[in-house]
Amino acid sequence: MNPDYERGKLFSRRAMIVGSGQFALFSALMARMYYLQVVEAEKYATLADENRINLRLVPPPRGRILDRTGVPIAANVQSYRVVIVSERTIDVRQTMAALASIIPLSDHEQDRILREVRRKRGFVPTTIRENLSWEEVSRIEVNAPDLPGVIIEVGRIRYYPYSEAAAHVLGYVAAVSEAEQKGDPLLKLPDFRIGKNGIEKTYDLALRGKAGSSQIEVNAHGRNIRELSRTDSTPGLDLTLSLDIGLQHFVFERLAGQSAVAVVLDAHGGQLVALASAPSFDPAEFHDGIAMRTWREWIADPKKPLINKAIAGQYAPGSVFKMCVALAALEAGVITPEHTVFCRGVVQLGTSSFHCWKAGGHGTMDLRNGIKQSCDVFFYDVARRVGIDRIAGMARRLGLGQPVGIDISGEKPGFIPTKDWKRATLGVPWQEGETLVAGIGQGFILTTPLQLAVMTARIANGGKAVVPHVAQEIPGPDGMEPRPQATFESLGIKTAHLDFIRDAMNAVVNEPGGTAGRSRLREPGLSMAGKTGTAQVRRISREERLRGVIKNEDLPWDRRDHALFVAFGPVETPRYAVAVVVEHGGGGSRAAAPVARDIMREALLRDPLRQPAGDVAETPAVPGRKG
Repeated sequence: MNPDYERGKLFSRRAMIVGSGQFALFSALMARMYYLQVVEAEKYATLADENRINLRLVPPPRGRILDRTGVPIAANVQSYRVVIVSERTIDVRQTMAALASIIPLSDHEQDRILREVRRKRGFVPTTIRENLSWEEVSRIEVNAPDLPGVIIEVGRIRYYPYSEAAAHVLGYVAAVSEAEQKGDPLLKLPDFRIGKNGIEKTYDLALRGKAGSSQIEVNAHGRNIRELSRTDSTPGLDLTLSLDIGLQHFVFERLAGQSAVAVVLDAHGGQLVALASAPSFDPAEFHDGIAMRTWREWIADPKKPLINKAIAGQYAPGSVFKMCVALAALEAGVITPEHTVFCRGVVQLGTSSFHCWKAGGHGTMDLRNGIKQSCDVFFYDVARRVGIDRIAGMARRLGLGQPVGIDISGEKPGFIPTKDWKRATLGVPWQEGETLVAGIGQGFILTTPLQLAVMTARIANGGKAVVPHVAQEIPGPDGMEPRPQATFESLGIKTAHLDFIRDAMNAVVNEPGGTAGRSRLREPGLSMAGKTGTAQVRRISREERLRGVIKNEDLPWDRRDHALFVAFGPVETPRYAVAVVVEHGGGGSRAAAPVARDIMREALLRDPLRQPAGDVAETPAVPGRKG
């Protein structure tokens, strides 16, 4: 056999094997390329776009909040912030030092900014300061050539024109916490704010709006190249409240300098016309986070500026509770309006003495005079006759001791005791002395000022179970819709009994000898009826009584009695119910009644039913915006 022939044959076989292998690899490569470029083309095109295109949410403007006349009381305004882009400046520290000579910038802030710059890519802006004043913006822009990489950006922040006056009703917005970042992708945006308290919280979803989107083309380093498309956001819905911001501002100013609260309620419709709690706070402070020093001052303040005292302050009602005791006794039939008690200034029950506020006593009292002169001894007798359980039943019918259902977050329930409650909770039976104390609104009883306003409204409107609200609209499928006209059920209290109580409240203010006689409205066409109350915050010892009760003004502020007053007006055709509590103010006739008188006068003068067509009561000018 020819060796050359054998070698050629072997070479041809190897070449065929190698060629076949190459062909197989090439075929596999072509098949893979066909699969990737044709079969999976859509998938990889999407992946490529995802690397090339960033989809960003466009936050919506938050809906405004308006008072009943259409005046904005929560809105959005432009805000200015200064940022630095590190790749546009040669020396960030030097630029920061130059900027610090133009606007206040501490060493601590500069160190914080430098740390953030080091953590970010060079083209990503780092925020230096937010909420700049226009003067600060102007100074920065004028010096722009000496501040390479420094840029002014425009954003939006929540603005409350009346600041502290309406803070406890409106609440505030603040940054979304980690626990709240659920569901809506908007919540993950670092600059997005949600309602955290008050109306801002209750109607947050409607006020929030819906996000838009923006498609941004980026390069391989993540730098923005251009915007490819944009879908605008849907602004939040505007919300109209029943508040009259003019009256609200007046009430807040009237309470200035005191730890106090006042509520003005439409006695028939339940609209909350004013609700002010003093002292207050600036809700705008929460937008970017409270400074630790400010927070500590608020928390340490004994007058509790962060607490909405109207719905979360719980107080013994004192003598304003006597109308409830009287109605319970009249409805139960245990007394009549002619029932009389002789007041000597003190009542003995076993070894305990129960005193009247008037040391020498009132003499013979009937029910009308018992309310008019606020005789404690008279109501000790009435309470003992009717019993705590029937008093509690009437109190709840009038709206006390339970949430009234106001659409402002943070409402507390108050408390009305019963025999069963004490046995179940404390394991001991109810004592008759506790009934006497309850008869003058002390002891275990706790109420909120809003509940006292509701009680007064239900007495004034003829026994209708009015329920308060502050939003005039409610969210619906097509936006905000007017709140349906409510039909309030009857409490089932006899008209004659309610008429009698209203007449006695009129005597308190408008007849000689009434405890609030000095606070009557003297202008023609204006009138109010009411009831004073003084709630002790400490027990007066026997020794103090023997040497003469110490006057409130001689005591430290936090040991003085609370002053209360409730009222309705006008007397003949009740329109508004008012409740006032002045913490540690002393007597209700001296500290609370004059405040309620001034508020009632303003409410009646501003009443739309009294205003001639086109003549609207003046609304106070919007205070200047800080910065």
